[in-house]
Amino acid sequence: MMIMEYLALLIISFVSISIIIHHIFFKSKLGIRAHKSTKFPPGPKPLPIIGNILELGTQPHQALAKLSQTYGPIMTLKLGTITTIVISSPMLAKQILQKYDQIFSYRTIPDTVKALDHHMYSVGWLPPSTQWRILRRVCATKVFSPLKLDSTEVLRQKKLRELMDFVKVKSEKGEVLNFSEICFTTVLNFISNAFFSMDLAHYDSSKTQEFKDIIWGIGEESGRPNVVDFFPFLRFLDPQGARARMTKYTEKLIAFVDGLIEERLNLKALEMETTNKRGKDVLDSVLEVMLEDNSQVTRLHVVHLFLILFMAGVDSTSMTIEWAMTELLRNPEKLEKLRKELHCVLGKDEQNLEQIEESHISKLPFLRAVVKETLRLHPPAPLLAPHKALEDVEIAGFMIPKNAQILVNVWAMGKDSSIWEHQNEFMPERFLDSKIDIHGHDFELIPFGAGRRICPGLPLGYRSVHIALATLLNGYDWKLANGQKSKDLDMSEKFGLTLHKAQPLQAIPIKSQQ
Repeated sequence: MMIMEYLALLIISFVSISIIIHHIFFKSKLGIRAHKSTKFPPGPKPLPIIGNILELGTQPHQALAKLSQTYGPIMTLKLGTITTIVISSPMLAKQILQKYDQIFSYRTIPDTVKALDHHMYSVGWLPPSTQWRILRRVCATKVFSPLKLDSTEVLRQKKLRELMDFVKVKSEKGEVLNFSEICFTTVLNFISNAFFSMDLAHYDSSKTQEFKDIIWGIGEESGRPNVVDFFPFLRFLDPQGARARMTKYTEKLIAFVDGLIEERLNLKALEMETTNKRGKDVLDSVLEVMLEDNSQVTRLHVVHLFLILFMAGVDSTSMTIEWAMTELLRNPEKLEKLRKELHCVLGKDEQNLEQIEESHISKLPFLRAVVKETLRLHPPAPLLAPHKALEDVEIAGFMIPKNAQILVNVWAMGKDSSIWEHQNEFMPERFLDSKIDIHGHDFELIPFGAGRRICPGLPLGYRSVHIALATLLNGYDWKLANGQKSKDLDMSEKFGLTLHKAQPLQAIPIKSQQ
């Protein structure tokens, strides 16, 4: 349906005529000639006007992985007027994200991200400027520092107890749990409590669904192929309505965050008393930076900072927990092995359900291996956020032209048989004797990126996924809903800025008899 939508738009005559005129006029006017000596990466032959757009299909990460098997780990696609270089190997990803990271640290910005000027204030989309470095420093010191994360662990433990109270009720009633919903609610409250000292969601609440619709809507519009990105001169028309939808979602989230900021600023007269009573949260810390003399962090920066941290953090973390549970239920022997490890470290007593701590993660090697294997098979962002070449660069004997869009297909790298044995199988054991980690140093596994553009929320996401997964598995067995068999689980994907399950995992919690 999505392909037909923008294909219909592409074939209208004025698009073709406009592009041909644009091409002929400017090439002749500027005297630009093709450089025969320039060797660009290979790729599928583009169609006139539209180029390789139809090659993307509804699952671009999968389509690009398949193409790379023919054209190699570095290939060129012409997406409308945009030259795109696709990288599908760790060696080449290291060149892009580490060796030449200064040149490739710029972004190709999707049109939807420009809604309400988000790209002008967001740490995720700003170029590597002074302003960007200031916001990265705010993230590192005021939001995701080890000290800040340690201080908010008690909040996450409280939310996990609430999660297990909800699971217990469902178990006693024999009711089905929707993992998409419970993971989203738990992670949303992890983040909202650390950031704002408040819950934003409740299990079985319509308010939760509202937040979910907004955050998922932003992710879907950011990642969905948009004809405007292929033909920028159509921007003013917004033919697919993508910018309009994105504006609607963004307005709601910005209004919410800005309302919290206004409320907190109005309490500044009582700041000493108020802070002492509830403790200083992330919003307090960031506002302190904003209110410093000659601060380069404005209120708009703060609003858009929380917007992207919320959207990226909640979506990617909750989705990873759901994928991990799906893989474990699909592979009962792996689930049992993990539960034995949890029981060995945490004990079997029911009271221990409230005593799982983040310090236990280092004592649970198979749990860490399960998370790594999940991220290999189901990276949150299958195509890392697009990079852009600041200048011409030669990589692996090929020329990457200035302003080319660079897509790093980490999904394809996770399925590469030259890197991973039995690449399509869920085998956490492969990581038990491996030093490969997910923190951007080992390019075989970079689900959160690498280099200066690595995801700033990785430290919180890392803790959250492990502790939530351990909690869900310690004390309960899980039975698939509707008599479904493990090997029949639906593993289809829904492509967006993050990679969701097409069908949410549903299972019934059964109190363990051990």
